[in-house]
Amino acid sequence: MLDRRTWLRQSACGFGALACYGMLHRDAHANGADPSAKSLNPLRPLPPMFTPRAKRVIFIFMDGGPSHVDTFDPKPKLTEHQGEAIGESAVSKRSQSAASRVWLGSPWKFQKRGESGLWVSDLFPHIAKVADKLCVVRSMIGELPLHGQQNLLLHTGRIIGKAPSIGSWLSYGLGSENRNLPGYVVLNNDWVPNGGLENFGSSFLPASYQATMIRAKGTPVDNIVPNGSLELQRKKLALLTEQDQSFAREVSNANPIEGAIANYETAFRMQSTIPEIADISKEPAHIQQLYGVDSPDEYQQFYATQALRARRLVEAGVRFVEITCPSFDTNNSPWDQHGRIKQNHEKNSLITDQSVAALIIDLEQRGLLDETIVLWAGEMGRTPHTPKITETCGRDHHVDGYSIFMAGGGFRPGMTYGETDDFGNVVVENPTDIHDIHATILHQFGLDHETLTFRHGGRDHSLTDVHGRVLRELLI
Repeated sequence: MLDRRTWLRQSACGFGALACYGMLHRDAHANGADPSAKSLNPLRPLPPMFTPRAKRVIFIFMDGGPSHVDTFDPKPKLTEHQGEAIGESAVSKRSQSAASRVWLGSPWKFQKRGESGLWVSDLFPHIAKVADKLCVVRSMIGELPLHGQQNLLLHTGRIIGKAPSIGSWLSYGLGSENRNLPGYVVLNNDWVPNGGLENFGSSFLPASYQATMIRAKGTPVDNIVPNGSLELQRKKLALLTEQDQSFAREVSNANPIEGAIANYETAFRMQSTIPEIADISKEPAHIQQLYGVDSPDEYQQFYATQALRARRLVEAGVRFVEITCPSFDTNNSPWDQHGRIKQNHEKNSLITDQSVAALIIDLEQRGLLDETIVLWAGEMGRTPHTPKITETCGRDHHVDGYSIFMAGGGFRPGMTYGETDDFGNVVVENPTDIHDIHATILHQFGLDHETLTFRHGGRDHSLTDVHGRVLRELLI
């Protein structure tokens, strides 16, 4: 019995295989990829569709929803009218609100920072020092005030999941610059966010493009230490490959099996690379101090370690790195402060603020920031109102307007884009959704969000589906 590829190679002097290759190459031309090469090495570096500005992303995921009106979107009217009922005109069907709720001013002061005069609150004293590097979008709009759905939307462009993460799409479109490392890494902090592992999955893309998890505590990756001699491992890998290839010849879709073969091979090569990159002990003391590795707070230590690893990973050629937030109070949405917003937002700031600023500073001093997009984003914002003013009151889920920022990678520094109304309740200028952000990030990598597609279930799928536009106003 001959498999299809062998039959094509042997038939008509090989012209069958040549024609097949030509058709595959034609279909993949729009993606700037060669699918026959992808099947042999899914993570091989691939050319972009046009000249890129960025080569890598570090996504700083602020899970739970940091409050926009307490961070980057100052609203003096909230303090002026604190305690007053918001009224029917301010009620939203997409966020938690009722006419009887009252406006809540920010407990932190805002100041204009740097030469750009970008507004940053006292909640982020370290990020405030790199304000001139930030491109802040104040007019983000979500779909549902639910953590799981918004997390999936942020990562995959779909509120229902069942779609690849943006990190998977970038790995699919461009491959990896380091054959000993995966193209997509999540630096996790010992919990899974709402929405589950689908936030980091490859879905219908081959498994080679899903995220590899590296944890903050203990052993970074399970089973990373070799079990047996190098020769024995090579023999095991050869046997697995032989068996998988035999199985692949008997099924109609060999992509999942070929992805598994590639994952075995990548895991084999990672045995020496991952422990070396995860070990930050050899970093100079002043760099560890810059990130906050020496902090007396253990959660800040964990976060600082992961932030420093993120820099080491992109330096080694990993395309997409994500850092999640540690949970200090068993809440699997760390920024979700329905109560005690001052206490708990300040705790989250203590954990993350110094390391985020250090990452931007460190990337710039190493000449990496120009080609690295640092994306800071939660899945939603928080209401500018609360049920009742108390010492322990907080803010609820809000998707009618919130803030994120980018730095580096060709994004215009020291600027804000879009506006919410005087109370931070609704977007009134340049409404933006996550599809626009996804489209713009892909553009910076030299990829067209409408053309980077994958055939599945009878149609071509893309990260942005039928949505999204490139926000050229944000770009240098």
